Formats: sequence, C-alpha cells, structure tokens
Amino acid sequence: MDNSWRLGPAMGLSAGQSQLLMSLLLLLTHVQPGTGIAAPEHINYVPQLSNDTLAGRLTQSTFTLEQPLGQFHSHNISDSDTIWLVVALSNATQSFTAPRSNQDVPAPANFSQRGYYLTLRANRGLYPGGQARGQLRVLRVGNDTHCQPTKIGCNHPLPGPGPYRVKFLVMNDEGPVAETKWSSDTRLQQAQALQAVPGPQSPGTVVIIAILSILLAVLLTALLAVLIYTW
Repeated sequence: MDNSWRLGPAMGLSAGQSQLLMSLLLLLTHVQPGTGIAAPEHINYVPQLSNDTLAGRLTQSTFTLEQPLGQFHSHNISDSDTIWLVVALSNATQSFTAPRSNQDVPAPANFSQRGYYLTLRANRGLYPGGQARGQLRVLRVGNDTHCQPTKIGCNHPLPGPGPYRVKFLVMNDEGPVAETKWSSDTRLQQAQALQAVPGPQSPGTVVIIAILSILLAVLLTALLAVLIYTW
C-alpha cells in the first residue's frame, strides 16, 4: 500500500512532492556519507593464501594468493571494469579510502605514508568461474623486482614482514563498483641471524685446537728457515 499520501499532508507537501522526497531518501541510502558517490557492492569473498605446496609460498618479500575465480559475475560489474588488489598493513585497513578513479590509484612508493597501495591490475575475464584441471591459478604479491615503485600498479617486493591484509576492488571510470572482504593477517618470513653455540668447549675440542696451533707454529718456523737459507 502506498503511504506517500499520508506523508504529504503531514509535512504540508503535495503528492508529487512526496514522491520526489521518497525518491531522494532511497537514493541517499545508496550513497556513501559525505562523498556523493554510490557505495560499492560488497562481495562475500575473503582472499586466501594459496593452499598448494609451493616453493616460495611465503618469503621475506612476497606471498602467494589463490585467484578469486568466479567472484565477479555480478550484473553491476562489466568486462571492462578494472579489478585491483589492495595491499595494506593490518593497522591501515580502517583508514583505507578507495580512489575516485584509476588515475588516482596509489603506487607502492606511497606505501610508507598511506599504509596501502593497489597492484595486480586485471579484469574479470582473467578470473573465470571454475579451475582448469592441472592448471595452477595463483597470484604472487611482491613478485616484480624490475618495476618502478612510482608506477601505478607496480607489483613491487614488500618492504617488511607485515602483517599485511588484502582485498579486491573493482573500479570503472566513475569510481568504485564492488569490493571483497579483507583477508586475515599475513606475516612474511624473517631472516634468522646465525649465533655461536653457547657453552664451554669439550676437552677433545681443546686438544684438537692445541695440536693445530703447534702444527701451524712448526710450519711457520720451517718457512722462515727456508727463507733465511735462501737469502
């Protein structure tokens, strides 16, 4: 039942004005507060580390994700839309703000200031539904050692152990279209410093060291004698 006729008299509005007001209210419910931009669609997908046994699944500067196959089939997403991977420090996810356009995408060079950047530009044609048998479909984050960090989309090696969180963001010329959930924390491997084994030396070790020292002294004495005789 249409209740707009009740809203009109209560606020001193005509039926046409009431309909216009209701349309505006419905529009505002789909707009991000303070931006005037429609809120992106939420995709119920959480990016995951690859479950395959891979060499280098986690390194000191990279990690490997499963491809989000078949996750971007919504009618709001077109084949020409850009799909980005957002890489962020865990403590920077709350402050993440989606860029207004693909030209405003933050590059890895801004990572220390912003705490996030976008990389691995793709489209939904690269993430079809299903998976071909025997074909490995993964994304290796931080795998490009040759691109410049100032270049938009550069997949530059990660600068530290993290922890990191990621999500996929779909954009078109008008701004964000859809986004997945954030992943759980990912921590990279850390280099382990070699340390000397603590504790006193065993008697056998002491004897070996003493014998080697004596032999070295004898060798040096013989060498010196040979040099003196030669001269």
